[in-house]
Amino acid sequence: MRYVAVLIAAWAGLFGAGPAPGPLGPMPSAQAQSRERISINSPHAILIDAETGSVLFEKRSDQLIAPASLAKLMTVEVVLDQIKLGNLKLTDEFVISENAWRKGGAVSRGSTMYAVLHSRVKVEDLLQGTIIQSGNDASIALAEGIGGNEAGFTRIMNDRARELGMTKSHFTNAAGLPDPHMRVTPRELALLSRHIIRTYPEHYRWYAEREFTWNKIRQQNRNPLLTLGIGADGLKTGFTNEAGYCLVGSAVQNDLRLVVVIAGAKTPKDRADEAKKLLEWGFRSFESRLLFADGQTIADAKIYGGTQGRVALMAKGEVKLMVPRTAGERLSARVIYTGPVPAPVREGQPIGTLQVRRGDVNVLEVPVHAAESVEAGSVSQRAFDAAAEIVINLFRSAAKRL
Repeated sequence: MRYVAVLIAAWAGLFGAGPAPGPLGPMPSAQAQSRERISINSPHAILIDAETGSVLFEKRSDQLIAPASLAKLMTVEVVLDQIKLGNLKLTDEFVISENAWRKGGAVSRGSTMYAVLHSRVKVEDLLQGTIIQSGNDASIALAEGIGGNEAGFTRIMNDRARELGMTKSHFTNAAGLPDPHMRVTPRELALLSRHIIRTYPEHYRWYAEREFTWNKIRQQNRNPLLTLGIGADGLKTGFTNEAGYCLVGSAVQNDLRLVVVIAGAKTPKDRADEAKKLLEWGFRSFESRLLFADGQTIADAKIYGGTQGRVALMAKGEVKLMVPRTAGERLSARVIYTGPVPAPVREGQPIGTLQVRRGDVNVLEVPVHAAESVEAGSVSQRAFDAAAEIVINLFRSAAKRL
């Protein structure tokens, strides 16, 4: 059964004198600013803080869209994960097959690394060809080298996407070539990009490289944000007739990193202008605030059949939220879990999720776990809890019928 622990106490301490951080009260909205509002013409957009995952702006960010070359973000993540697991090395070589050459090479007239048919190319070079040059041939070669063929690799892509919490997105090829069955959401692209930045810092630097030369052909990085002087250092652009002009970008100013997604823009200029506009607005208008300190109890969950009836819940580390510097409106917070949680419960056991919401929009989600262990209770304690649950469920069923 789904349980919700609603946090409703005032949070005056967030903005000055008052009680210590605790359940949410009046707090600034991510878009209701007293002096400055932001609007975006592109049909889909989202802006998040890379450290906390706080959503600063969104527009139709949960709708499924064609990803175009933004799908290569997932391809790169799979490759980097294989390297991290020790299954692959940067010095390993993959063959440029006829399939990779015809679909993604020079003859395809799409974005390409210009790898030579039947040549052997190191994984490191294929990664740079994918990241910097958006080479379809490089992406397909990586897919075939890891998965045996593209179909095998896309199964790995989708399995990996689910592991990362991308529940809506579905991939059908490694390069982002048009396919009516391949869809992603801007929100999940932003979360994927945040994951890449935080998990692979030693390889993320390639996204900031301005150019890459292969087969004696020098190509510029397609990301327009890199030259605008706003602290941008990644990530990826994309375009197909269906997807429009898309971009996932990241920039850092004053130790604050933001990730932006623009999808469906009409022109390359619109794509760049709107991404820059959102990033600059985010840097100018928001700051980080502490919600819960490391080790602080956030809520508690009901226990079934334990030596005690409830267990305290906390997050791993501090919980912070990006909030506007001015104005304010009420946000709400709640912990959602499936309960009552059966004993025994072990310290650190995942229990549920802390959600911070503005209206119907989630601006922050953080996993919470048990702060202590709770052993199984006696037979009489378990019998008492079972009887109590029966009575509670009967009342709930009766209430639904009214």
